[in-house]
Amino acid sequence: MSHPYWIAFTSLVRKEINRFTRIWVQTLVPPAITMTLYFLIFGNLIGSRIGQMGGFSYMEFIMPGLIMMSVITNSYSNVASSFFSAKFQRNIEELLVAPVPNILIILGYVAGGVTRGLCVGAIVTVVALLFVDIQIHSLPILLLTLLMTSVVFALGGLINAVFARTFDDISIIPTFVLTPLTYLGGVFYSISLLPPVWQSLSQLNPVVYTINAFRYGFLGHADVSLGLSMAVLSAFVLILGGVAYYLIDRGIGLRH
Repeated sequence: MSHPYWIAFTSLVRKEINRFTRIWVQTLVPPAITMTLYFLIFGNLIGSRIGQMGGFSYMEFIMPGLIMMSVITNSYSNVASSFFSAKFQRNIEELLVAPVPNILIILGYVAGGVTRGLCVGAIVTVVALLFVDIQIHSLPILLLTLLMTSVVFALGGLINAVFARTFDDISIIPTFVLTPLTYLGGVFYSISLLPPVWQSLSQLNPVVYTINAFRYGFLGHADVSLGLSMAVLSAFVLILGGVAYYLIDRGIGLRH
């Protein structure tokens, strides 16, 4: 007989998965179209003029960053919109009073965000196969980086939803924080090309570490030490996980 906690967790995960698969035309198709345009414009047209970067064709170089960019965006937005909707409709109050540990609530929502992030990542990878021959240097590093990054930004989406008071609030962070960090995170260029001052500033950008670790998994090349990238990702998982648990446990932004 299944444990009640396991039933609660799997029910929450199924709800989250059903939520984004039911409207797959809005959640899964747009990233594929967007990334196809990126590959066509940046990789094919502009890349042919740029030539090589880091010893690889420009298309090969930007491919890991484009996949990671879609994973980050979708992991974040899925949890942010879903959790805020539950809070707005007062459904979250039912979870808070149910005999379910707060950690399971967090894990359920994060698992939903991670699932959507991985689904979109897989779709974008299939799109990438149309433009470049994908070679994998280290599959364990690739999968670990993908999972940790998705968890980090899913937790970020949950924290954003906790503090959000209107639907407009959940779009502020993606617009003014995530998008700049992603574009300045080395998706389209090697940070080694930047002046020393900007290289130092880039090291304050967490997205730099996620993209470089992911790029290492594909190409065996990165601008940042793999060990440092993994340490930064691990630290963010623990810190954001702790913050999310504190907020849910105290009912901050949830109880009225």
